Amino acid sequence: MSNLVFYDFETCSSNVSYGQIIQAAAVLVNDNFQELDRYEGRCKLSPGVVPEAMALLVNKTTPKMLKETNLSHYQMIRQLVDKFKEWKNSVFIGYNSINFDEEFLRRTLWKNLEYPYLTNTNGSERGDLFSLARACHLYYPSCIKTPISDKNNPVFKLEKLAPMNDIKHDDAHSAMGDVLATVEIAKLLSKKAPNVWKASLMTTNKDKTFNLIKDEQLFCTDFFYYGKSVPFVLTFVCQHPQWSYPMCFDLKADPKYYFNLSIKELKKELDKKPKVIRTIKHKKHPIIMNPSYGMNFDNYKQLGIKKLKERAKLIRENKDFAKKVASILDEDARERQELDSQMDVYPEESIYMKFAPDHDNKLMPEFHKVDWKDKYSIVQRFKDDRMQYFGKKILYEESPQSLPKEEYNMFHKEIASRILSTNEEKWNTIPRTYSEIDTLRNKFKDDDKKLNALADINSYIEEMEKIYHKAS
Repeated sequence: MSNLVFYDFETCSSNVSYGQIIQAAAVLVNDNFQELDRYEGRCKLSPGVVPEAMALLVNKTTPKMLKETNLSHYQMIRQLVDKFKEWKNSVFIGYNSINFDEEFLRRTLWKNLEYPYLTNTNGSERGDLFSLARACHLYYPSCIKTPISDKNNPVFKLEKLAPMNDIKHDDAHSAMGDVLATVEIAKLLSKKAPNVWKASLMTTNKDKTFNLIKDEQLFCTDFFYYGKSVPFVLTFVCQHPQWSYPMCFDLKADPKYYFNLSIKELKKELDKKPKVIRTIKHKKHPIIMNPSYGMNFDNYKQLGIKKLKERAKLIRENKDFAKKVASILDEDARERQELDSQMDVYPEESIYMKFAPDHDNKLMPEFHKVDWKDKYSIVQRFKDDRMQYFGKKILYEESPQSLPKEEYNMFHKEIASRILSTNEEKWNTIPRTYSEIDTLRNKFKDDDKKLNALADINSYIEEMEKIYHKAS
């Protein structure tokens, strides 16, 4: 089996496109969870990045740390990239990483002129322990102890899960503290729910996952709704014509009802909730189980495995139905794409719009190798405007003297207009953070420690405001 990399980031914001990683940690282990190597880094906040006050309170980051840490953001990311490349051919796992840490990492690499898909290419694969823990608890409820919410649902927050299962987690919301707790949760699940753990290792690669879903006559998987994991027994219908996802039929429903409907009638039925056609996001580490696991739940138990297999066979043999479903999905996707194309997209959020050209990808390593004084000439050779923008921004943040004066002034002014804006922007602004601080002061009015921390953050924002106010 491959080695596993458990990793975590602490960030200055929950905004994956405009926030910044300020602390990174990762541990490489073998298949027996024995540690082989580790990385830990903390960096300054880059010029013009406005932090969210609550994010800093949660991860216990002070303005002093943001200003005086010896590594710059660019330097820390270069270290992290080198380490992750050294650990290639591993499975990269975090806790709620695929929807958060992974998206933060991809965009950070993208903005730092590095190939963004580091954790799922060149032999590497990715997984998420958060969704795995929920699946383990669904199928083997006693495998892990969880707190219960006010709505009587299990709670899977790492800082609550760890102590309930006798896992040391003194330094919650520090990157390394969270990584070490995640390793221990993984170790526990591999022992207490080995079948789910083994199944999870079969879906860390998108192509293997797609083939597994397509080739199995029927299977069981889980979706998360309203605080609960819900099991579904499904069978493959078709691949989404635009987004490539496997589209699967919920075998609770009788497929015969849908077979003779016109396209118009079928579209109406497919729009109804609960959905009879389910999207499996095969790139996001779904947990695919034997259909027998669905027999433990009333909706499927009443039908029985024989009936479910009969329905799956009917679906798989009806190519006309698959074509109709694909046609409806294609039309819906095209309508959505037309709407999306009318929206303004900034370089920071354009990662999935189109790949960087091969010419620019080949040029990126050269940018990182040359001295700061020579980087601007490399930036000018990029063909993609976004790559030129990111290259200049790195110079603005890391070596402003390496930018021509007019370019520096243009960037400084643009950042000033962004962060001083009083509009509802996509990124965090100084006025928004002042407002957040006021709200938090009221919330924590009896907590002197947090009030002092907020006062420090407020002073830090005031310093930033003075710097950029001159440029506006």
